[in-house]
Amino acid sequence: QVELVESGGGLVQAGGSLRLSCTASGRTFDYYFMGWFRQAPGKEREFVAAISWSGGITRYADAVKGRFTISRDNAKNTVALQMNALKLEDTAVYYCAAPDRISIDTSRTYEYAYWGQGTQVTVSS
Repeated sequence: QVELVESGGGLVQAGGSLRLSCTASGRTFDYYFMGWFRQAPGKEREFVAAISWSGGITRYADAVKGRFTISRDNAKNTVALQMNALKLEDTAVYYCAAPDRISIDTSRTYEYAYWGQGTQVTVSS
């Protein structure tokens, strides 16, 4: 059974930093992208970032470019999201996601077959 478990969320002041981590179990995702999404109250789930298996390709939503960094450690089957210069509008539940095929449109939620339970990030003023 595949499981993705996020950690690292919490309450932080605007301008601060948080590091989210996601650990996968049940299978490895060799050669697959991994992604982070978020969902704020009353809004649809939206793409945040994605990373290729090698780490050589990374993609970011415009809203987080230059502030967030995605990385992965394939030996540990983990993917991380370093979030700096946090803004109030970054408040959301953050989800780790993995697809079940190699070639995907990384920004689309429907491309991902596996999801974590989410971790809350709250940015205060």
